[in-house]
Amino acid sequence: VQLQASGGGLVQAGDSLRLSCAASGRTFSSYAMGWFRQGPGTEREFVSAIRWSGGSTYYADSVRGRFTISRDSARNTMYLQMNRLKPEDTAVYYCAAGSRVILSTIRSKLAYDYWGQGTQVTVSS
Repeated sequence: VQLQASGGGLVQAGDSLRLSCAASGRTFSSYAMGWFRQGPGTEREFVSAIRWSGGSTYYADSVRGRFTISRDSARNTMYLQMNRLKPEDTAVYYCAAGSRVILSTIRSKLAYDYWGQGTQVTVSS
């Protein structure tokens, strides 16, 4: 499995960005895929996740209402639309995939088997 994240950049507070994660290597119908982020000196934290089959979505409280996760099955690509960005959203954003993710672990980085390389998002105030 290969995951390729893209779409990061430098924006101002209040702006929007859309991250993409292109997945390849197998069929993802049984997978959950997620976005995590890691700021300077912090642990990698959960941002959002989506069930590839069915499309159920999950969000961290800090981004709910501002970020929207989605996937395009035909393109094997997952997206994270980030609106009303804040300086505290500054981090490297990673996409991840896992075939054994259950509801109780969907917010845990330990539940995901495959990781993309990360894309930097910087939000200036």
